[in-house]
Amino acid sequence: MPHLRREDAVFVLDLGEPDQLDTENRFTPEWMDAVHACLDEVQAAEGPKALVTTGSGKFFSNGFEPERFLRPDVTDYLMAGQRVFERVLTFPAPTVAAVQGHAFGAGAILAMAHDGRVMRGDRGFFCLPEITLPLARSDDGLVIPGGIADLLTARLGPAAHEAMLTGRRYGGPDALAAGIVEAVEEQERVLPVALARAGALASTAGPALAAMKRWMYRDVVAALGKVTLTL
Repeated sequence: MPHLRREDAVFVLDLGEPDQLDTENRFTPEWMDAVHACLDEVQAAEGPKALVTTGSGKFFSNGFEPERFLRPDVTDYLMAGQRVFERVLTFPAPTVAAVQGHAFGAGAILAMAHDGRVMRGDRGFFCLPEITLPLARSDDGLVIPGGIADLLTARLGPAAHEAMLTGRRYGGPDALAAGIVEAVEEQERVLPVALARAGALASTAGPALAAMKRWMYRDVVAALGKVTLTL
């Protein structure tokens, strides 16, 4: 389950299991509950603080569980994911995703909900594969729900069209060139660079930061409050 450690003013949220490599860090209901519990702890901490989210081994996060899109409770499942994205997007402390491995689907969306991203340069992909997944509501691609699509459009900027509509896999250098990430580093440098970037902004943590984020992304926040699937 996701777990926390602290390095000076920076909390590190590891999305995987303690002492295990290559966990896929899928968005199960239990996993999402554990993420919220970790965010609760960071939010309750006093003083300057920042958050770095990462994984270990091959995966940052492999996203939602595809089989859940075939279940009748898919709307509830998506809503739970959207609550995670909204909380990270508006978190009252600086956030940086240290993308040390694959970030697919909801994993890529989670990375985009952070204030910044540092990605490994030699291995691992950032990918929104939904258009290539024949699941549930369409036989020629999975529709990204409206609130999530709004988040991605806002945060990806010019890269949104290609990333969302082609399912392209971006390696680190390509993600940097597309403006998806702000830095690309060697494997052993991804986390230290993310920690330095987040720590440099720790003094901005607080209600004012959260209020500014909520105002800047007010339309996205409103859209994430409901699940909208259109075909």
